Parts: sequence; C-alpha cells; structure tokens
Amino acid sequence: MTDNLKKKLDYHYRQFNGKTIVPDPVLFPHRYADYRDIEISAFVSSLFAYGNISQILKTLDEIHSIMQNRPYEFTLDFSLNSKVFDKLKYRFYTPHDIKLLFYALNRIYVQYDSLKYLFLLYHFEKEENLKSSISFFVNNIIDIMSKKGEVTAGIKFMLPDPMKSSACKRMNLFLRWMVRKDNIDFGLWHEIGTDKLVIPVDTHVARISKSLGLTRRKIINWKMAEEITGNLKKFNPYDPVKYDFAICHIGMNKKKI
Repeated sequence: MTDNLKKKLDYHYRQFNGKTIVPDPVLFPHRYADYRDIEISAFVSSLFAYGNISQILKTLDEIHSIMQNRPYEFTLDFSLNSKVFDKLKYRFYTPHDIKLLFYALNRIYVQYDSLKYLFLLYHFEKEENLKSSISFFVNNIIDIMSKKGEVTAGIKFMLPDPMKSSACKRMNLFLRWMVRKDNIDFGLWHEIGTDKLVIPVDTHVARISKSLGLTRRKIINWKMAEEITGNLKKFNPYDPVKYDFAICHIGMNKKKI
C-alpha cells in the first residue's frame, strides 16, 4: 500500500506541478520577478487564502490593484493615515486589520529589508520543524501591530500561534512557497531545509489525508499537520511537503486518487 500510494502521490504531484494551474493564490506572487515583490505578494496572498476560492482571488486581485502591482514600493510608502483599505473587508479581516498588516510590513521592510531576515532571527537548524520559528515570527509581527492599534480577533486569526495548537495553515503555505523550489514554489529562502516544512492543513487536505491513511486525528491542529508531514516523510524524507499542492487540489477539485 505504501509503494502504491507513493506512486499515486508522485503522479498527482507531476500533474499539478505547473505555473498554469488555476485557481490558486500562488498565481499572484508569480506575477513578479523582484525578490521583495514576490515575498510581500506571497505573504499577503497566503494570509487571505481561506474561504471560497473565487472570493479569495477577487479580494487578492483588489489588494494587488491597490498596490498598483508594485508590492515593495507600496509597502515602503504605506502610512496608517492612508485610506486605501478603508472599504476593504474580507471575512474575519476588517479594514483596521488590513491597515495594521501593511503597517507591520512597512516597519519590517524598513528595519530588516525582508521577511526572511526577521524569520531567520529565531530559526535554529537543530529544531525538528518550524513550529518555534513560526511562533516567534508571528508574535513579533503582532507586537509591531499592537504599538499602533488593537490586536483584534481578526489579527489573531490572521497570525495564529502553533504553540497554541493552531495548524497555521496559511503560514505553512507561505513558508512552502518561500522554501521549496519547483514550478510552483519559489525557493527564495535557501537557509531553511525543505525537511523542516510542515504541510498546510485545511479541511480539504485533512479530508484527503484521512482517506489516504496519512492521519487518524479528527481535529485540525498542529499535531495533525505534524502527523501528516511525518507520514509523507516516508515517501520523501527531504521534501515531504512537495505533495501539498496536489493533495490540496485533489480535495478542492474532488479528483480521485
């Protein structure tokens, strides 16, 4: 069963491993060539990657239009006095939340010049995975936000902490895009090994993973994400999360495996 499942997963990985795959939020950072444009677009796109896919893409298209398709320049010039997001809401995110997100990005790029640099300050190679690094990362961003406004329920949803059991689907998605390298993922964060990544788990991935025997857990949380990742390491110990895009879209498109 293990060899057969690996063959099926590898087949679907090859089927989905192309830039022309739609619909998916990863299409937005693929618009850019500059490192910082890609990084900002990917971060924002991942944070909005929940809910109905058509709503996700519509909202991200609006955000990128507001940024005039110049994410880095827009971020450097952004001020909390700006009214460009005053009418933009997305599910749990209010205009207040979105403005604080871009304020935090502005502060990070002014001080560190990249999200990667901030992330690596708290990344230690000997750790089993990125759980601790993610926790430090999100709490640093929230701390920046808190200096200029209320840390709302929307912000806490936007930047969950794996130390509090969250599966951190959107953060793991962003890290997959940044660390892995193939036709879909960018591989810009060379300092982090692909074996440290944890699969981004949402309802689609959880459902397919249960049907494949990759997890027995019922609750979608960090432990489920670790269990699925651990089982995928049996097929590829150095790059287990390579199968994420395929599993996710099998679930979304209701394909048979």
